[in-house]
Amino acid sequence: MEYLLSSTHYILQGCSVTLKLFAITLIISIPLGFSCAMAKTSRIKGLRILMEVYTSVVRGTPLLLQIFFVYYGLPILLPGLRLERFSAAALTFVLNYGAYFTEIFRGGIQSIDKGQYEASRVLGMNYSQTMVRIILPQTVKRVLPPVANEAITLVKDTALIVVLGIGDILRNSKEIVARDFTISPFVIAACIYLILNYGVVLFFKKLEQKYAVYE
Repeated sequence: MEYLLSSTHYILQGCSVTLKLFAITLIISIPLGFSCAMAKTSRIKGLRILMEVYTSVVRGTPLLLQIFFVYYGLPILLPGLRLERFSAAALTFVLNYGAYFTEIFRGGIQSIDKGQYEASRVLGMNYSQTMVRIILPQTVKRVLPPVANEAITLVKDTALIVVLGIGDILRNSKEIVARDFTISPFVIAACIYLILNYGVVLFFKKLEQKYAVYE
């Protein structure tokens, strides 16, 4: 019992890194994705092309490769620019998830019936008023399920930073496994990931209930 408690305590020390990366990614990539979605649905052709290139490149390449590129590749392309391991990981995750959120928000915005835009114009609303009062509340309601799925995936993807030697949940559990030749740390790590994702699910269920009024 004492061994399990000490192992759990050590693995939980890596949980702070996991939660920090999760929070930074979610807080920055959601506004980034929304802004890029607005650019992708704008009438400016140059912006649409730029956003198309961004989302195509990021979604078409593995996240693990992107982590390697930002940490090892950027210093070669831009001499003098050497990010810390966690900063490189955070930048990669923000750009990666920003691209996925861009497509989610773009789909949500374009799913709103065009008649609502016309009705808003008849009521005398300008574009900004239409977006804020009519379109965005419905969009948020519709994109919550896919955003929740991305958040759950994000919790699991944070384990990829083990390749940079950052002491997260997975790395700490691996250290114990290598030291003691037992798999119980992996079971503990799995339970921690499950608990974290259960919290994410509860949070988004609450949000869905809040925005159900816009259905």
